[in-house]
Amino acid sequence: MSEHSDSPTGLSATDIARRLRDSRPARWNDEGVRALVAAFPEGTAKPRPVGERERRYTDGEEYLEVAVPVREAEPGTAAQTQAFAEVRAELTGNLGKPSILGSHGTMAPYFGRVPAWGAPFMRWRGERTTLELRAGEKGPELVLQPTDPAEYWFSSQGHGEEHAISGYFGYRRHPSNAGLDFPGDWYARSWGTVESALADFLGALPAETAALGVTIAAPFYGGGPLLFDVFSADRLVLACFAEGDQSGHGWGTAADHPASRVHWDDDDDPAWRFDAGGPGEPDGRQLARMLVNTAKEAGVTSPHNLLLGGEATRVGDYYVTFYGLGLKVA
Repeated sequence: MSEHSDSPTGLSATDIARRLRDSRPARWNDEGVRALVAAFPEGTAKPRPVGERERRYTDGEEYLEVAVPVREAEPGTAAQTQAFAEVRAELTGNLGKPSILGSHGTMAPYFGRVPAWGAPFMRWRGERTTLELRAGEKGPELVLQPTDPAEYWFSSQGHGEEHAISGYFGYRRHPSNAGLDFPGDWYARSWGTVESALADFLGALPAETAALGVTIAAPFYGGGPLLFDVFSADRLVLACFAEGDQSGHGWGTAADHPASRVHWDDDDDPAWRFDAGGPGEPDGRQLARMLVNTAKEAGVTSPHNLLLGGEATRVGDYYVTFYGLGLKVA
């Protein structure tokens, strides 16, 4: 697997990953983290100390993580997506498939900030420490963190309030995931909540799937029949199966959206489509409004009756929960 470096460290992604793993501290205190930081050029490894808000999730740790920039990329979505994808390809080629992958959505671990273009992540989980590739402010970064606090923080967000958790979380059946805990779901109580959740999900989706190298195919049911199909790899396309003329809500035909033929080659089934574009191109709010208005006109009387198809929860080798949507799974 090709390795190169545009990192301030002067190291390849694989070298950074191995150095983080080899230097992992026995204890996440000043002494242990200082030794880990010293394994990298001065100023490149950024430790994050435990603050008052995070202390409830820890058990004696004084630091939550150490982050190291892997590559700096131009600020646009396309460049950030490409940089993440290249690092992901290198790391999976040299370290193997990650234990976990997904998106942090609008809420980074411990309520940190996420980039506007998307928040994909991949983790190589260990019993004591976990290595994560995540989207950073200027480009992808590798993060070493004690496993328990990060997972306890995540599981603690399953308190059921609307928007309690955003993004989506996928794991594969592998010994490294033994003992993994999962938070409870939350469910949307209003169409406004559904619309905002869909907007966050769809706006970043093609950038995140392209960065992660996965395909998400998500059917939505209107309390029974198939209503929508959402397909995202390096491009996001949507289909509508509602009866009648749907052009008033913004849907078009295969002739209007020829890229949709890659996924649905029969121009009449589905009759209504929308090509939302590649990384950085979808208007999440527009798409969410289109879906919600169509669903309501099609007779879906409540957010509780708009269901995510269970088919969406298998993404390659990974079992995925779409926490950020707030929808029940059919």
